[in-house]
Amino acid sequence: MSRIAKSPIAVPGGVEVSISGRDISVKGSKGKLQCTLHDFVAIDQKDGVVTVKTTGNSQAHWAMAGTFRSLLNNMVQGVSQGFDKKLQLIGVGYRAQVKGKVLNLSLGFSHGVEYQIPEGIGISTPSQTEIVVSGCDKQRVGQTAAEIRSYRPPEPYKGKGIRYADEYVARKEAKKK
Repeated sequence: MSRIAKSPIAVPGGVEVSISGRDISVKGSKGKLQCTLHDFVAIDQKDGVVTVKTTGNSQAHWAMAGTFRSLLNNMVQGVSQGFDKKLQLIGVGYRAQVKGKVLNLSLGFSHGVEYQIPEGIGISTPSQTEIVVSGCDKQRVGQTAAEIRSYRPPEPYKGKGIRYADEYVARKEAKKK
């Protein structure tokens, strides 16, 4: 039985949660997010606290309730604080630069890589070897960071490539004679 589903979600000031049928929309200073509830899940809102309930008592109902509780909590946190992922470019000549709605990457290829920044996502480059992906939707921020990382994932011999700021790359020993 899911214990996550049983914990309530406190809605901070400045965040508005509106429920209409099976649709939920969360609005805050960083943006607006919405999702549709599954049939196994019901939601109750009282005095700035949102609770998630199940419509049945099977393991699948509780699992779905825990999932939607986490999704709703991420929506509330996203519109109030936002999410960000930091990426590092490691390698000689590896650079990143934002121009308008395009992220230009120099990754050691014979050509430059241009990544179109999706709507609702902000990308900044504090230095030439750092990229910060930010937004209110946790899933889209993570997906965008993963797409940028996929152009040149870190390799295990020299550690060159694009990696998350908190990522550990296991290094391998070079081939011996």
